[in-house]
Amino acid sequence: MKALTTSILLLFFTLSAFAQTTISGYTKDNKGRPVAGVSISIKDSYDGSTSDSTGKYSFKTTETGDKFLVASSIGFTASEQKINLTGALLTVNLVLKEEPNELNAVSITAGTFEASDSKRTTVLNPIDIVTTASANGDVTGAIKTLPGAQQVGESEGLFVRGGTAGETKVFIDGTLVNNFFFSSVPDIAQRGRFSPFLFKGTVFSSGGYSAQYGQALSSVLLLESIDLPEKSSANLGISSVGLSGGYQHLAGNKKSSWGITYNYTNLLPSFKAIKQKPDYFQVPEFHNSDFNYRLKTSATGMLKFYGYFNASRLGLRRPDIDSAALKDAFDLKNINFYSNLSWKEKLGQHWRMNLGMSYSTNTDKILNELQDAGNSKQTVAIYPFSQKNFSVRSNGQLATGRAVFERRLKGISMFLVGGEYTYNRDNSDYSADSITHSIARAADHFKAAFAETDIYVTNDLAAKIGTRVEHSSLLGKADWVPRVSLAYKLGNAGQASLAYGVFYQKPDNSFFIRNYRFTDLGYTKATHYIANFQKVSRDYTLRAELFYKKYEDLVKTVYLSSTNSLLNNKGYGFAQGFELFWRDKKTIRNLDYWVSYSYLDTRRDYLNYPASIQPNFAARHTASLVVKKFITPLKTQFNGSYTFATGRPYYNIQYDYGKNQYRIFDQGKTISYNNVGFSVNYLPNLNKQGASKFTVFVFSVSNVLGNKQVFGYNYSYKGVKDAVTPPANRFFFLGCFLSFGVDRSEDIINNNL
Repeated sequence: MKALTTSILLLFFTLSAFAQTTISGYTKDNKGRPVAGVSISIKDSYDGSTSDSTGKYSFKTTETGDKFLVASSIGFTASEQKINLTGALLTVNLVLKEEPNELNAVSITAGTFEASDSKRTTVLNPIDIVTTASANGDVTGAIKTLPGAQQVGESEGLFVRGGTAGETKVFIDGTLVNNFFFSSVPDIAQRGRFSPFLFKGTVFSSGGYSAQYGQALSSVLLLESIDLPEKSSANLGISSVGLSGGYQHLAGNKKSSWGITYNYTNLLPSFKAIKQKPDYFQVPEFHNSDFNYRLKTSATGMLKFYGYFNASRLGLRRPDIDSAALKDAFDLKNINFYSNLSWKEKLGQHWRMNLGMSYSTNTDKILNELQDAGNSKQTVAIYPFSQKNFSVRSNGQLATGRAVFERRLKGISMFLVGGEYTYNRDNSDYSADSITHSIARAADHFKAAFAETDIYVTNDLAAKIGTRVEHSSLLGKADWVPRVSLAYKLGNAGQASLAYGVFYQKPDNSFFIRNYRFTDLGYTKATHYIANFQKVSRDYTLRAELFYKKYEDLVKTVYLSSTNSLLNNKGYGFAQGFELFWRDKKTIRNLDYWVSYSYLDTRRDYLNYPASIQPNFAARHTASLVVKKFITPLKTQFNGSYTFATGRPYYNIQYDYGKNQYRIFDQGKTISYNNVGFSVNYLPNLNKQGASKFTVFVFSVSNVLGNKQVFGYNYSYKGVKDAVTPPANRFFFLGCFLSFGVDRSEDIINNNL
């Protein structure tokens, strides 16, 4: 009996051994690279194994017949493969498809610099902006140290890759901002109205931007406002140019907050210390205040309101370019109001909603007088003096609404669809000694719809495909545009991107409220082609980019009389070049620096240009060096910057009555632009024993070396030229700023190591 039992057991194990199937093979990704740690098993059984460092796996199973072999690994899509188990040796090589994830996925960055708390490609955050020596605390001042932006000192705005300032648009929380800069003053650039600390995210796209945004031929600057503050706090500031104060209150449940600030700026102390070239009979004076309210509507939703008010005035005299005995006196009063309401909310498991609306109004009152040596008004009936006594009251209003709905697809791929409506109205009330009183108005109802998808094939390959349809009631025309971008990962932290897009922009409303005639005026057009390589890590950023931009249908002027011109869309042009950016936070301890370089080859034939020529706002070579050194024991940061640009062309373009055409009567190039900036931030240690106080002393000076700067030339009626230069060779700033409730010293230290 014992022998029989032994024989039965032996037979059983023998049969079991013959019924086993050995399954082996390799696990690889779609590039043929071994994948370790992959779990491989027979579905609905306990038989399986894990791949080793070479991707090899092997195991035995007693299962028979048709089964499914399941493979799974973090970062890859789980897969099933049908197999047939017969007891024979089975070799199954598995190819795993990468599951895209936000941490490791390639990001589409052609033409775009991003800085936000949700992006890995951070370039400039608010601390970066205010500690950039040449920026003077201005958002666009810091953006000008990035490749693509030009150094234009006689006019406000961002001039990008051969485009005018009007070809760059600014958006806050997705909605267009009118009058982002303070009102224009002849031959003096104005700074932006908004503090960098209002924004947690900054995206500067120098080309090829998303289909979500339109009506900008060259560039967009996208700013995202901050959410709830970390705690209630107050701040106070006193400086060589004014006073400031504010308070932010966070509710006890930390679900809502409100805040208010006020700033008073008067440049009299600064102008007393530094002689100005213009004679300021009204020193620039600004009253700014803002209010914000934020409400967390759910675990994933946020409602934000921001309101801003500004009132300012300035007045200055300069020698009249057409007479050695007379002066031009320019007086400007400005009132500006801006408000923005936005709401982000997650809808269900897959959808996210982003709603926004804004309203702004801007009023400029300008009075220009021809004055004698005693500053008394003079009336001269001879041209061009007859046109120098005038007054203008202009008012612009912009109301916009926007809705975007985004749906997450498989992995991190997404699809969005949205639309926007904008009402823009401009009024101009003009009076002069030489002509009768005139009132002009222009209004436009602008509608747009757009759709866009981000498709992540793998972590290494992604595409952004979008389209946009727009219609302007003022032009009575619509346009349709495609946008495509691709990105492919190259090695560790490196990637290459390509972008193509068509961009339309309607002519500025100012053309429609002046004394112009039109020949079926339509949209202007630019087509962008961009190739980009970048390598980004926590401590380094390297970007190199090639671009080509083709301009079509630019606005041209045809001379009819001294007070009347005909406009058409026969202008054209191009811009092409190469850009390089390098930032290093690690090589030298506590030293952060970046270097940017731009090469620009551009020509255009537009407005009154007699031919295709290099525009007067474009320099061929531009470079910037920004250096920041923080000495931790002293809690002191030293900031330096140097910006260089080759000379820009200047032209005296006048109408030649003999040849019945516009002609260049004089031309040349300005001297090279050189500007060294320096600032020091000192943070005394007032945070002893946990006290929540933060103080910073700031000293800065621009154009430290006093380099002569010439931005161009103005021409008299008889062709005599006069250099356009800054109001002063240098500008000094000294201030002390205190915050109660939140200690910001560690933020500054940690962001600049």
